[in-house]
Amino acid sequence: MVPNWPGAILHVALAEYNGPSCRSAITIFPQRTDAKHDYRIWNNQLISYAGYKQADGKIIGDPMNVEFTEVCTKLGWKSKGSEWDILPLVVSANGHDPDYFDYPPELILEVPLTHPKFEWFSDLGLRWYALPAVSSMLFDVGGIQFTATTFSGWYMSTEIGSRNLCDTNRRNMLETVALKMQLDTRTPTSLWKDKAVVEMNIAVLHSYQSRNVTIVDHHTASESFMKHFENESKLRNGCPADWIWIVPPLSGSITPVFHQEMALYYLKPSFEYQDPAWRTHVWKKGRGESKGKKPRRKFNFKQIARAVKFTSKLFGRALSKRIKATVLYATETGKSEQYAKQLCELLGHAFNAQIYCMSDYDISSIEHEALLIVVASTFGNGDPPENGELFSQELYAMRVQESGEHGLQDSSIGSSKSFMKASSRQEFMKLPLQQVKRIDRWDSLRGSTSDTFTEETFGPLSNVRFAVFALGSSAYPNFCAFGQYVDNILGELGGERLLRVAYGDEMCGQEQSFRKWAPEVFKLACETFCLDPEESLSDASLALQNDSLTVNTVRLVPSVNKGSLDSSLSKYHNKKVHCCKAKSQPHNLTRLSEGAKTTMLLEICAPGLEYEPGDHVGIFPANRTELVDGLLNRLVGVDNPDEVLQLQLLKEKQTSNGIFKSWEPHDKIPPDTLRNLLARFFDLTTPPSRQLLTLLAGFCEDTADKERLELLVNDSSAYEDWRHWRLPHLLDVLEEFPSCRPPAPLLLAQLTPLQPRFYSISSSPRRVSDEIHLTVAIVKYRCEDGQGDERYGVCSNYLSGLRADDELFMFVRSALGFHLPSDRSRPIILIGPGTGIAPFRSFWQEFQVLRDLDPTAKLPKMWLFFGCRNRDVDLYAEEKAELQKDQILDRVFLALSREQAIPKTYVQDLIEQEFDSLYQLIVQERGHIYVCGDVTMAEHVYQTIRKCIAGKEQKSEAEVETFLLTLRDESRYHEDIFGITLRTAEIHTKSRATARIRMASQP
Repeated sequence: MVPNWPGAILHVALAEYNGPSCRSAITIFPQRTDAKHDYRIWNNQLISYAGYKQADGKIIGDPMNVEFTEVCTKLGWKSKGSEWDILPLVVSANGHDPDYFDYPPELILEVPLTHPKFEWFSDLGLRWYALPAVSSMLFDVGGIQFTATTFSGWYMSTEIGSRNLCDTNRRNMLETVALKMQLDTRTPTSLWKDKAVVEMNIAVLHSYQSRNVTIVDHHTASESFMKHFENESKLRNGCPADWIWIVPPLSGSITPVFHQEMALYYLKPSFEYQDPAWRTHVWKKGRGESKGKKPRRKFNFKQIARAVKFTSKLFGRALSKRIKATVLYATETGKSEQYAKQLCELLGHAFNAQIYCMSDYDISSIEHEALLIVVASTFGNGDPPENGELFSQELYAMRVQESGEHGLQDSSIGSSKSFMKASSRQEFMKLPLQQVKRIDRWDSLRGSTSDTFTEETFGPLSNVRFAVFALGSSAYPNFCAFGQYVDNILGELGGERLLRVAYGDEMCGQEQSFRKWAPEVFKLACETFCLDPEESLSDASLALQNDSLTVNTVRLVPSVNKGSLDSSLSKYHNKKVHCCKAKSQPHNLTRLSEGAKTTMLLEICAPGLEYEPGDHVGIFPANRTELVDGLLNRLVGVDNPDEVLQLQLLKEKQTSNGIFKSWEPHDKIPPDTLRNLLARFFDLTTPPSRQLLTLLAGFCEDTADKERLELLVNDSSAYEDWRHWRLPHLLDVLEEFPSCRPPAPLLLAQLTPLQPRFYSISSSPRRVSDEIHLTVAIVKYRCEDGQGDERYGVCSNYLSGLRADDELFMFVRSALGFHLPSDRSRPIILIGPGTGIAPFRSFWQEFQVLRDLDPTAKLPKMWLFFGCRNRDVDLYAEEKAELQKDQILDRVFLALSREQAIPKTYVQDLIEQEFDSLYQLIVQERGHIYVCGDVTMAEHVYQTIRKCIAGKEQKSEAEVETFLLTLRDESRYHEDIFGITLRTAEIHTKSRATARIRMASQP
């Protein structure tokens, strides 16, 4: 609420502060007290043109303002008497007589009107001002009345082109334009009025848009009102509206508002008309005494500019507290959450920033977001993370509803996941990756995801500005599918993109991509909402550098509040973690001559844990003892690694008495010994990020070490080469740079969580009650192209070292898309080389239970395609033989890729050989296909089935794609896919090459 009259002039300046891009604004002056001390703005609009009535009755200027112009003249205003004189601001404060103030000419933004086709149009000398600021209405807030309130936005083109310039009681230019157009004005049947008013509106739109002055056409405004009407009706069971005012004066019947029945009733708060101030004002002096009086105060442009700059900063800060920015994330490993938190802190310097996991977000709020930023990981071969699954379905449901409302048909894509993967293929192929051969599963759908909507689509999210950062791995064919999916649908629902979707590739330069994208989206968001990005950007950039954490703001202090490990892990990961025990030492599943254990069966006692065949279990591993001990010897700041400590952060609090600092416990890291924290809670084996290397460089005593670390930080190519060649864990880095001795408290605050590892469950709960069985491949490899130090898979080696009754911490994750079919009569085709056989063991155990309960029970046909290197690693060979004997497994096919004296064979080769029989099971008997294994195998299997169906039925690629999409949508094609491993060097190298090309192509 503004207490003095310069605020009215400041309103004009603030609304035009960004130049031609007008911002919405409301300025409120003190409320009415006793009706004798009102504040009033006498102008109908803050900016308007004078009107002068001549002796012969002719009017120069705007006829609407003739009476008010005479009032201004009596107050002493000296006018030019021309067509386009800007009226002064006339105000009265606290019941006193009015004063007037001339606007500095530099403050008034006017637009000369031209036509894109008619050169003669500029000779008419028409113009109009940019800012419509209504100033004479009363603002009533439940009985509290503000008699001086001004509000402004931007013009709808017909307000100028049809009403202000063409109405007979205004500028009345319609016939003049028609004659210039050489139209026959003698008869209405020539429709000369219609033609002339259209060209006038074209001129207005053209003139404003060519000068980048904010304006909206009447069609867009009508559709926007209809969406507002719909939202209000849903939310409040009605929306008051005056049909006469809402329907535009041009093209009325072809706008949706024309056909909408409206009810006019009044709610509070509201703006109300009031009598003109000059008709109700009680003069303190005679009316004539004001004549010739000079204004009490003049303002020049420099004074106003200084006031505007200062006020705009205050306005911007106040605005930033009101403009909500929502950051959504979906994550499987925690990386997206980490980036989302940094982004939220960045946006918090200019917006009211809030962060939500997608699983916690209310989708009904999305239409009311002003700024929506999404950071989304892709899980597996194109699926959303578990905590993004519901959001993806709800978003797709909005798309389907919107398509239905517009009468569109999209028969080629029947589910959110199908659309998701199609979206990823479409966008992925736009990237400059021609140098790298890709598998084009979704080529035939490239047109289908975009034909039904355009970039300018009007939809339920028309008021939402958004940007998406998509994380993924280019090792997968459906690269960044979920992020692309979210970006596509937000756009198709009418959202306005701040930036094209950005990609963070796990294979190369993910962190670099994020650090480049985040400041860009912050700056664009500030500009979009008329905030000053320069003032905030320098401060905000610190949010991406974690400079707020220093040795002086982080500490470890003794604590006695250590909880149990399962409760601490539950709080740390925000999951219910269960403490279970190993039933026995893991069993070796291979028969290698040297006795090496490469794959094992782990049996876990898990009473109370419920699961179904096909589900996953998440295991929280422990880092290797030698790794933890090595780090304890290199860190400083902790004398006793076995003392229970609490990590605390020094935080600032704003109070009424000023800023106070206090030490507060870290909100997630629990009290525990440093040894246990390093072993159980922090990721020590993933190569350190460049951000972490920046921190380590600051604690190098040797200049050479510091310079080498800084090179890795500043040179993206050098960092990526070092990271993928050395594959260093944290201790490796400290040994490679021996003078680096980081403080333990600060390092803990920067480390990322040790994430759970997921395994397919290899047992049926009805076969082994209160147990969970896992089939685990033990991962060991050497870095530096096989010539360097040995590296160990964190979880598989941890599990291999368990003994009977050892505790392990875990939770069950449901895999609804990989459960057995509800119709147990349908054939089942199981395809899974190596440890891909793991979930299939849970399937056949389920059928063993059914057979045990009823020896005569009819079981579905079940075919198994299994692959391995040689017969020594044929997992569960004896079990499979027994199952065939018991007719639970109908047929078992074994593909051997390294067996001596046998041609190299893979599972897809056997599928092709047996496809005539498989076709009967899949197509004729409507069977289910289950594929489990790494992403490369899964893609080869898919392409083989695709090729075989095309050959069998003589179908086009598009028809085959439709058929396979139908299989997915009917939940008859199931995939449980895990990523590449570091042993698959060919895939790893190829994926890095792909990522490098993408990084090099980005501007």
